[in-house]
Amino acid sequence: MFVINKETKEVLVTAFALFSLFFGAGNLILPPLLGNKSGELWWLVALGFCASAVLIPIMGIMAHAKLQGTIFDFGKKVSPTFGLIYSLLIYIISISLPSPRTAAVTHEMAIQPFFDSPPLLTSIIYFSLVFVFVINRSKILDILGKLLTPAIILILFLIIGTAIFSYDFVFNETVFPNPFSDGILEGYQTFDAIGAVVVGGVIIVSINLKKKNASYDEKKRLIRRSGRLAGLSLFLIYAGLIVTGALMQGEFSADVSRTALLSGISLKTLGGTANLFLSILVSLACFTTAVGIVTGTADFIKYRFHDSQPVYLATAILGCVLGILMGQFNVGYIIAVALPALMFIYPITIVLILLNIVPNKFASEKVFRAVVITTIIFSVPDFLGSIGLTETISKVQFFIPLSPYSLGWVLPAGVVFVAANLLQKKQS
Repeated sequence: MFVINKETKEVLVTAFALFSLFFGAGNLILPPLLGNKSGELWWLVALGFCASAVLIPIMGIMAHAKLQGTIFDFGKKVSPTFGLIYSLLIYIISISLPSPRTAAVTHEMAIQPFFDSPPLLTSIIYFSLVFVFVINRSKILDILGKLLTPAIILILFLIIGTAIFSYDFVFNETVFPNPFSDGILEGYQTFDAIGAVVVGGVIIVSINLKKKNASYDEKKRLIRRSGRLAGLSLFLIYAGLIVTGALMQGEFSADVSRTALLSGISLKTLGGTANLFLSILVSLACFTTAVGIVTGTADFIKYRFHDSQPVYLATAILGCVLGILMGQFNVGYIIAVALPALMFIYPITIVLILLNIVPNKFASEKVFRAVVITTIIFSVPDFLGSIGLTETISKVQFFIPLSPYSLGWVLPAGVVFVAANLLQKKQS
């Protein structure tokens, strides 16, 4: 009889918790369309996507393991004011974009195919229910979340397996001019690096409560092993969905939407019953995500105002109103609106994660400030390009390496990191 020892069990439980943290239902709609457009270069697109949607978020958890704090602690080395402004920006973006997107996904996957009702009605009902759960803090969603993720994973593996064994490995040409960088930028839309910074601390707190007598190194080893396992699982599913989309490229029109493609792939591989079941599961998982985002935001603002319950209530109302206003738009529109915000905030988030991972001797307050300021400055052209001002910044982009790929911040941040450390070493 196969027996799992205590340490292995702890790793598996923690890995599943991490996987559930990052595996949002909204993420499911991204890889299939990415694969559908990537053609024969699906593997290169998958590597880019997983770099920003798997590797960076898992590093965010490693950073949390080191900090043992909150989102504020990620940026406080730059300055306490920056840490607060960064935290507020992250929460504002979260309740304005990924939270409403869950309502849009629910409408397009579970309502629109069966009912002739407007998306605004769906959004109103959806966030009215979200508000009820946020105010009452029901544990039902926590229990439901533990059941939803395994069920969705099972269906996804069936879809991926059926596609791989049913279709010939013949691919069309890619439509992406820069497959790897395009994969990276699409990975931004998962919001998982932000998720790691915002709620990754919850996992750390949970481990501390369960293993009070464990040493720092024991906890660190548990988090690392769990992180690697969770990251591998995410990589397999994301890569599997991308290759599935690539294999079925000829089955759908070129202008198919993300939600329609996911539903179509499910229908063609597993049939109508499984597709309906997947739609329901995805909708419920979206709902738990929205409740988590609004609750987390309200908790943060409440804490900043000395645990004021009226402030918590006001923030919850604001979060749900924003959800209704944005949630009535289609998923494609919300993703397009999110891009400029992500082009600005994601590089900063990635840099903060990396700076909090490296040994403290290489990440002093001066290094933090220099690298973060550089990242902000060199993210501006990418931000302007994402709002349609490409021609205006084309001359500037010519002088910035990787800027044509919307990654102009990468090399300058790296150079400043090395230079700041060399200068600090020389002065000491």
